[in-house]
Amino acid sequence: MWANLYHSIAASATLNGFRSFSSSLVLGQVIKLTRFRVVDNSMIGRAAELAGKPAYCIHVYKKTGVGYLGDKVLVAIQGQKKRAYIVGLKQKQAPMVPRYDSNNIVLVEDNGTPTGTRIRAPIPSCLRGQKGDFTKILACATKFV
Repeated sequence: MWANLYHSIAASATLNGFRSFSSSLVLGQVIKLTRFRVVDNSMIGRAAELAGKPAYCIHVYKKTGVGYLGDKVLVAIQGQKKRAYIVGLKQKQAPMVPRYDSNNIVLVEDNGTPTGTRIRAPIPSCLRGQKGDFTKILACATKFV
């Protein structure tokens, strides 16, 4: 019964000109095959956004395999493998940490320098105190939340 109801609602939503919607819940974590939005101004990030093919996670550089804000991930984008840092998540955050509408990443090269020269989205200010290669990323950011 619920499947028929869902299909009729989805069909009417697309027929009326509305975007289709998803009834799946937001995951509470970043795991393999999670889709990301690239928020720096790198050419590869722009090309992927224009082509409608977002970057997705291949590997999380943690023992648990679960990524959170500030973690390093390996992503597949435009047929290439790139390293990136997570700078915004959809999931519920700790107090005073912003929650975003999309999972945001900043692409970095193998030596830790960001691929782009500017970051288009606000960056959480809680990343300032974390250890890692965030100093170069924070230098590119213009807005902090």
